[in-house]
Amino acid sequence: MPRILIIEDNPENLELMRYLLQASGHEPITARHGEEGLARVAQDAPHLIVCDIQMPVLDGFGVIRRLRTLHGREGTPCIAVTALAMVEDRARALAAGFDGYISKPIDPATFVAELESHLDVRRTSAPGSSPRMGGI
Repeated sequence: MPRILIIEDNPENLELMRYLLQASGHEPITARHGEEGLARVAQDAPHLIVCDIQMPVLDGFGVIRRLRTLHGREGTPCIAVTALAMVEDRARALAAGFDGYISKPIDPATFVAELESHLDVRRTSAPGSSPRMGGI
């Protein structure tokens, strides 16, 4: 079961994303700001990270800068999920190192599929199982 870390300071957004991921068979892990999120990365080794950009303590750009230097975690896919919805905001997030970008408000009908497109089936499959049998 893929572990997906959600770093989000808005409680309603956090709960919606957590609910959608859990209902789709994923293991959501949550953090309310960037520092807490990075601690969860070290502790829980998520397969994918969903990160808000505008947060207290450490914003999403700080998270991605530090994530890309963490030994063994630098390749973890990280998706920006943010209310910053201008074309230049998307380009800035991708240039900063995010692997994808989803604007808020999220669309519950497509949110999980958008995230799943960034999961590495080989990493989330059980050892010895085929991606079709043990993956997502």
